[in-house]
Amino acid sequence: MVTIVALTGATGFIGGYLQKHLIRSGVRLRALSRSQEGFDQGVEWIRGSLEDIDSLARLTAGAEIVVHCAGAVRGASPQYFNRVNVDGSLWLLQAAQESSTCKRFLLVSSLAARHPELSWYAASKHQAELVLREAAADLAVTIFRPTAVYGPGDRELRSLFKWMLRGWLPVLGQNDARLTFLHVEDLTRAVLQWVEAPRVASGVYELHDGQENGYSWQELAAIAEEIRNGPVHQIPVPATALHTLAWINMTCSHLIGHAPMLTPAKVRELRHPDWSCDNQPILQDLGWQPTMSLKNSLAKQSF
Repeated sequence: MVTIVALTGATGFIGGYLQKHLIRSGVRLRALSRSQEGFDQGVEWIRGSLEDIDSLARLTAGAEIVVHCAGAVRGASPQYFNRVNVDGSLWLLQAAQESSTCKRFLLVSSLAARHPELSWYAASKHQAELVLREAAADLAVTIFRPTAVYGPGDRELRSLFKWMLRGWLPVLGQNDARLTFLHVEDLTRAVLQWVEAPRVASGVYELHDGQENGYSWQELAAIAEEIRNGPVHQIPVPATALHTLAWINMTCSHLIGHAPMLTPAKVRELRHPDWSCDNQPILQDLGWQPTMSLKNSLAKQSF
């Protein structure tokens, strides 16, 4: 019998990759969407949202596996992040449990959850992990914490990489900060290996591109210099300038009703000095290893 996989976030950057690869793997894919409904290109679309309990019940009915990729990455208040990332995750888990068919549940969280003090987003991801693990009961709940994910279709890191390869690197934090990255194709492979694994355990796994201890700003500049065969000028961006931009962005967002990405809380996240992480646990348990280094991806323009 074909496995039914329920997926949230299928219309987003990461979820879009997961959708395509899950279809190719031969599972029967059911995905949640605010706008789409019915069958389309191998996907059974369930119209609804994480706040719509009925749609979550339809999404998870008969599904053996749930992959939860949806979430809020921008917002103007901690309450908004909590509503989507914490409450929405719990409601989805409860729907999966009530379906009585779900065998495993994967939360695609974020490395930011390791430091909930940094931002509203990080705090909501951390709290979502705690809530799901407490409510899991006998259901295997696995949590992936990918670091900064990039790849074709990404809107957050693309500009940084483009400027690097043009010879300009804005330095957003301390010179000795450790940064880590993960290509979306490697994250997708990790999810597929989890879906196809004979057995999975409840646990938390960090994922990055395999560069031990991550990258410094200087090392990023050196990679870009080698690829472009020319100098890369590092431009320190003072913390005061970032905070000023964040407050202006917050003020404008209130006026136009647009959820901001850059907030004072987000600045703390951007300037955190250590985003290094460890792939060993997921290597041991799932056999997953990254295949796409940042240097090769930049050289191939795969971002």
